[in-house]
Amino acid sequence: MPRHLPLGAGGEFDRLRAIFTRLGDAAAELGDDCALVSLDDVTLAVSIDCSYEGVHFRTDWLSFEEIGWRAGAAALSDLAAEGAKPLGLLVSLGIPTPGTRHPTPPDDASDIMAGIAAAATSVGAKVLGGDLIKSDKYLVDVCVLGTAPHPVRRAGARPGDALWVTGTLGGSRLALQCLKAARPLEGPLRARFAHPEPRIAAGQWLAAQGATALIDISDGLSSDAGHLAAASRVGVEIALERVPCWPGADPLSAVASGEEFELLVALPAAFSDAQARSFPQQFGVPLTRIGVCGSGTGVRFTDRGQTVAVPAGYDHFAEPTP
Repeated sequence: MPRHLPLGAGGEFDRLRAIFTRLGDAAAELGDDCALVSLDDVTLAVSIDCSYEGVHFRTDWLSFEEIGWRAGAAALSDLAAEGAKPLGLLVSLGIPTPGTRHPTPPDDASDIMAGIAAAATSVGAKVLGGDLIKSDKYLVDVCVLGTAPHPVRRAGARPGDALWVTGTLGGSRLALQCLKAARPLEGPLRARFAHPEPRIAAGQWLAAQGATALIDISDGLSSDAGHLAAASRVGVEIALERVPCWPGADPLSAVASGEEFELLVALPAAFSDAQARSFPQQFGVPLTRIGVCGSGTGVRFTDRGQTVAVPAGYDHFAEPTP
């Protein structure tokens, strides 16, 4: 039976573990951000990401182009988490027929695809094709393809490696709170939610610096750190006071904020703060050391040395829809 990567806690991942067991020899190794396929002298990185109306977005919150960009960026973020270079993407769209919601046919499919294409173009990729169907709600399913000269998996972190995170966390959660409360969402906070930037170039740079493990923060740092720890079979300690927060976000909400699409990376202890100081000049966001990998299992959060409980990140099978 193939050895699939261990997963962290959560209802979604309990279901995935059951799927892995059921598939057995019918599946290759599962559990990473991307599937890796060796083709002669190149490694192909492939991932797929589904966005569904009422779960991942609402049409009264975002324009159709923003819905498309967001879906494309979420899928591309998986390539960033592998240190991969994007080649292109395939898209399946589910579009409702005109009716009470749209008395006249809108340009919804074209607008969604324009947003996806803009996200792809921003990282040097192209739309390669896809499928279009009628559905009760909007569905955007994006498959991304890239190449990974030196792929970095979730598995690979070692005791003694330091944990770093790109950017700041908590903005997506703040934006969602504004939208749910019907408060205006403008400026950088709207861009954070509607126009996230997949850290493609940063992922490639981190891979070149000797990253031992990478994962993108889609479910929240508190959950995704657990997936990295489980896959790498290490224990992880994260200092809450070191977590870089979006303006207005507190550390406890920041670590549970999903759909941040920043990168959590394990780097050898030899990687220094001095090397990290060049990161903002190259990529426009900070690179912050927040913890360390050690022996044991699971994730321990501390606040100035004292163990603290933190909220769990997003779980598709535990959370209400927006």
